[in-house]
Amino acid sequence: MSDSLPYRPNVGIALFNAVGLVFTGRSHSAGPEVITPGHDWQMPQGGIDADEEIVAAARRELAEETGITQAELLGATEEWWSYDFPPYDGPPHRLCAFRGQRQRWVAFRFTGDEGAIDVGRPNGDEPPEFAEWRWRPLSQTPELIVPFKRPVYEKVVAAFARYAT
Repeated sequence: MSDSLPYRPNVGIALFNAVGLVFTGRSHSAGPEVITPGHDWQMPQGGIDADEEIVAAARRELAEETGITQAELLGATEEWWSYDFPPYDGPPHRLCAFRGQRQRWVAFRFTGDEGAIDVGRPNGDEPPEFAEWRWRPLSQTPELIVPFKRPVYEKVVAAFARYAT
């Protein structure tokens, strides 16, 4: 991606269950967010609308991508962490206007029933974000994610480790 392009404002969500495992979804490839074999699991994330508050954006994205609406706020990062998209020569995509994403992260504790989790439902006008989901130890997430996002995931692990117990 070109260094002259802006970063897209984005929020990432670390959703912990009652025993401290974090929600991960097996992602579909989406434009410049190229997915590599063996690195196709990630936590929910999505764009922040203009003038949208970080926690509100996180709740909206969580509901859109997973169907989850019952979650207690645990904390949020104050810093923005960025990653650049890898080279992409596929068909035009809405993310092509950006060099990468600039993220803040929000941690929630899942308080609902797992039967309400539905990653296959429509995501507005977009296809579903995830093909399947699993609870995993937070410490495993950097090895599951595509390499270009790994440094951000390592920061998420450090920031939210206290919720993984």
